[in-house]
Amino acid sequence: MDDISYAGFMQEFYQPGIPVILKNASKTWKAREIFNPDWFRTNYGERQTDINGRSYSMREILDMVESSTENNPAPYPCIFDIPETLPELLDLIQPLHLNYARPNWLDTRWFNKGFWGGAIQLFVGGPGGRFPYVHLDYYHLNAWITQLYGEKRFTVFPRGQEHLLYPKSDDPWRSDINIFEPDFQKFPKFKEATPIHFVVAAGETLFIPFGTWHTAYSLTATISVAFDQLNNKNYKDFVRDVWLFKKRESKIKAIAKTGYAWLAGQACKLENSLNPIK
Repeated sequence: MDDISYAGFMQEFYQPGIPVILKNASKTWKAREIFNPDWFRTNYGERQTDINGRSYSMREILDMVESSTENNPAPYPCIFDIPETLPELLDLIQPLHLNYARPNWLDTRWFNKGFWGGAIQLFVGGPGGRFPYVHLDYYHLNAWITQLYGEKRFTVFPRGQEHLLYPKSDDPWRSDINIFEPDFQKFPKFKEATPIHFVVAAGETLFIPFGTWHTAYSLTATISVAFDQLNNKNYKDFVRDVWLFKKRESKIKAIAKTGYAWLAGQACKLENSLNPIK
């Protein structure tokens, strides 16, 4: 999708919950011109992140990405929390909302105070890197992924196919199926699923609406920026997820956190009604 107005995006894609690739949404980001492996190696080579319980530097990760192959892929995903680990990048990805991801309650003081501040993450991967499972984003948040270097293939499943994807009994936001090597004897209904595959190239932004099962596969060395979105449309599902997650820890914590999420949502609704987006 080339240039589209905010109103057009809301009507054609956001409200009906349809994934879409926006080709020029990040055109004002300075990151589009400079994000590449050599730039990160030179400027942020010693920055650290954890992968599977082990700490790696950016330089180590990029070295693994350069030698990554489909048969022997580098660890994936390699995720850096931008505000915590690479705060200098924030000025290079403005406006973060891309003029489409608005309103986003995760940016407000209400949800930051409730410890649900929107994650802003840098993803780095090499050829063959993949999520081994199909999943829903936790808390039913919308996902925005801007590819800034390389190409990544995404797979999404139309809504209504949950029963074909065998959600895990102890984690219903994840599928039990490895869709790259499906076991049809163990998961026979998966044969009826209709995955949709598409490639997101450098400079393009993918919108994945909440409740959409998806996964990703790196075709090349890749660098992307991702963030989440919450507003009135996915708020009910968000609150339900807060209850389900926190109840695992304790019922008292679930009541407290869910109550706060409800109150914060009412405050955001009021602010949106007083200052509507035009």
